Amino acid sequence: MATKVTGQKTACVVGGTGFVASLMVKMLLQKGYAVNTTVRDPNNQKKIAPLTALKELGEVKIFGADLTDAKSFDAPIAGCDLVFHVATPVNFASEDPENDMIKPAIQGVENVLTACAKAKTVKRVILTSSAAAVTINKLNGTGLVFDEKNWTDTEFLSSDKPPTWGYPLSKTLAEKAAWKFAEENNIDLITVIPTLMAGPSLTTDVPSSVGLATALISGNEFLINGMKGMQMLSGSISISHVEDVVRAHVFLAEKESASGRYICCAVNTSVPELAKFLNKRYPQYKVPTDFGDFPSKTKLVLSSEKLVSEGFSFKYGIEEIYDQTVEYLKAKGLLK
Repeated sequence: MATKVTGQKTACVVGGTGFVASLMVKMLLQKGYAVNTTVRDPNNQKKIAPLTALKELGEVKIFGADLTDAKSFDAPIAGCDLVFHVATPVNFASEDPENDMIKPAIQGVENVLTACAKAKTVKRVILTSSAAAVTINKLNGTGLVFDEKNWTDTEFLSSDKPPTWGYPLSKTLAEKAAWKFAEENNIDLITVIPTLMAGPSLTTDVPSSVGLATALISGNEFLINGMKGMQMLSGSISISHVEDVVRAHVFLAEKESASGRYICCAVNTSVPELAKFLNKRYPQYKVPTDFGDFPSKTKLVLSSEKLVSEGFSFKYGIEEIYDQTVEYLKAKGLLK
């Protein structure tokens, strides 16, 4: 066992190769933590390259672990003070969401929390949930305000099976399973509920959420329809900068008074409103602004009041979120 700097805390980030998780590893290292992180395949050099590059910032250990393999989390979590469970199975094209997303998401939460209970050193666990676990329901109207008390209607998702139903159902059931396990095993759990995320990524590939958030700029019809579907299903297009989401996770991990669920949402908008903003700000991309009778008023807004009243402040508004994302895509050669 390598000797640790006295007083240095160790954090484990589960699912280190992801958009949020890779940035989280970086931020924790910059704050002086030693970091253990888990990846599905530690031999996939291309995938773990961004994590390997972070070793110059501090102590990073990369472990192989799979959400469906309980024992694989014992080693990475042993001796850790904080655990960030960011990993989740995502497969929107799945023909079998039950086995591809829902079961592994619930199993993953239970396996990670079991390892945390076993470790006896973990002071707090921070789970990344999703706005998809809050906003989906059969309510009608506009101007509804949703906060941490709201939960997605799982009955509606299971019975009506709207497009992409598997993902929101997996996130809702996984978060509920986490709360049940934490209560039964006396684990200090916080859940962070982020919205659609954009901003520059450390990952090798462009994250799918960045592709979705910039669909109106890239003109990708499939993704534009995905955005419309998102507004119809979840009631709004709510967006945050990935760095603010990561900052919120670390802020809540360290804030002793924090408890329960926290929504992390910087901007609430709709597809037509967002299109108008993007068309004006980036005229060179000729963003379409005519959506026929598609609703420009959203059904709901997500409130981050609880997070803000805890003392957190968002660093990025809609202008910075999109300016930085456009620059990132240009640097990747994906925007002319």
